[in-house]
Amino acid sequence: MATHAAAYDDTPVHALSRALVLAYGIGSYALFFGTFLYLIGFIGGFGVPKTLDSGVPGPLGTAIAINVGLLALFAIQHTIMARPAFKRWWTTIIPEPAERSTFVLITSLLLCLIAWQWQPISGVVWQVEGAAATVIYGVAALGWLTVLGSTFIIDHFDLFGLRQTLSYAFRRSYRPPKYKEIYLYRFCRHPLMLGFLIAFWATPTMSASHLLFAGVCTAYIVAAIRIEERTLIQLHGSAYEDYRRRVPALIPRLR
Repeated sequence: MATHAAAYDDTPVHALSRALVLAYGIGSYALFFGTFLYLIGFIGGFGVPKTLDSGVPGPLGTAIAINVGLLALFAIQHTIMARPAFKRWWTTIIPEPAERSTFVLITSLLLCLIAWQWQPISGVVWQVEGAAATVIYGVAALGWLTVLGSTFIIDHFDLFGLRQTLSYAFRRSYRPPKYKEIYLYRFCRHPLMLGFLIAFWATPTMSASHLLFAGVCTAYIVAAIRIEERTLIQLHGSAYEDYRRRVPALIPRLR
């Protein structure tokens, strides 16, 4: 569910032309999508130059400190920049139609930094081979598909800033997506986060590096849901409070 509510008029935004704003939005989206695809291989351990386990492990304490620091930097950025109060202040500095694209751009750059600077840690927690490994890879793929599918239920192109820049470039009135309780959102409140959890934990080889990544990301997701839902209650009031009472946060209820 979208948490932002913005409206902008048809006047020029700062010194940027409509074409530049649109190019900025398309570029930010393209970087995001490439980063998303790379992230699948980075976490899954296939198809990309560097994965969670690439490289020679160094001192354990140093590796943990660097990796946790990288994930904390992402968590701080993602939490602060998604809050309505920050957006109101931020759009006094940058063009409002480019606000979401800027959020997506910075998020993508931080994910690139994590993939670049991640430090491997030696050790394997579990390892599964054969047909069972194939099944686990299938579960992980289902997780990533759940993530992507959830964004389209919300409004994929709005979530990643492209619809805002398109609306501005072609002088169309922009309306944020409305509150939705359809498809996956009928069974759990945060299917996108559920998809990430499945993708992070469903691996036939759980290395120490992967365990650290999955554990820290899970802790952040649990905390982020609590913060996000305060914003959703502010935006949607009793409708969202009723939704919280009826629908579980992460574990789907099929009835």
